[in-house]
Amino acid sequence: MQRNEQLVEAARRLREAYSGDAIAPLRELIAPDDLEGSYAVQALNRDHWLSAGRRIVGRKIGLTAKAVQTQLGVSQPDFGILFDDMKIADGGTLDMTRVIQPKAEAEVALILSRDLPTDPLTFETIGDYIAYAVPAIEIVDSRIADWKITFADTVADNGSSAMFVLGAERKPLGDLDLWSCGMVLEINDKIVSLGAGAACLGHPLKAAVWLANTLARQNEPMRAGDIVLTGALGPMVDIQAGDRVRATIGGLGSVSFNVNG
Repeated sequence: MQRNEQLVEAARRLREAYSGDAIAPLRELIAPDDLEGSYAVQALNRDHWLSAGRRIVGRKIGLTAKAVQTQLGVSQPDFGILFDDMKIADGGTLDMTRVIQPKAEAEVALILSRDLPTDPLTFETIGDYIAYAVPAIEIVDSRIADWKITFADTVADNGSSAMFVLGAERKPLGDLDLWSCGMVLEINDKIVSLGAGAACLGHPLKAAVWLANTLARQNEPMRAGDIVLTGALGPMVDIQAGDRVRATIGGLGSVSFNVNG
């Protein structure tokens, strides 16, 4: 099988897993460290979904924790695409039929105020393009059985993304300390994960700068109104039917959702 055929096959397997069972790791089709090939697979499915009528509303950043990068043998984060039908309202319900082996993690979400430039941004300038920040929960999932993923698996699988929830409170950056802000994630009123803004690549805005400059180099700059999920502030946790999930981030407020069943 030629390389292009391997990438098309990997994309097909991942796409079909959304309506079926998890699949085996993609190592026979994509090498674990194949950055170019894994993003090519992600792009193939992006184009498929766009042609089917889905709409892009932002990006999610993953692998922002140094420990996870070391585990997967990489030295940088990754990203996936957020589509409009992935959003759950604050206080809404996750339909478990739409996921396979979901986990939840609390994050800072940023909403862009204007189109990002193609010129490089810095930690000092990224704030000029951000309208506000909100607390968020990302519901991550893997189409790879038992989460036995490599770097290539998670990138090809759209950053192991599933759904996301944004809080109702909107806070301008000038009112926030996103470095030392604490995070508490609760399931059924029990604390299950703790963290802070510094856990996200040293600062959530540093993660946003990495994403902005990465997409600009690909000539795909983000646009006004786009959502950026900047990455986990603490360990992700398993969720299951009947759970009530709530995240609180210092200075930003709270966000929650329920799991049906």
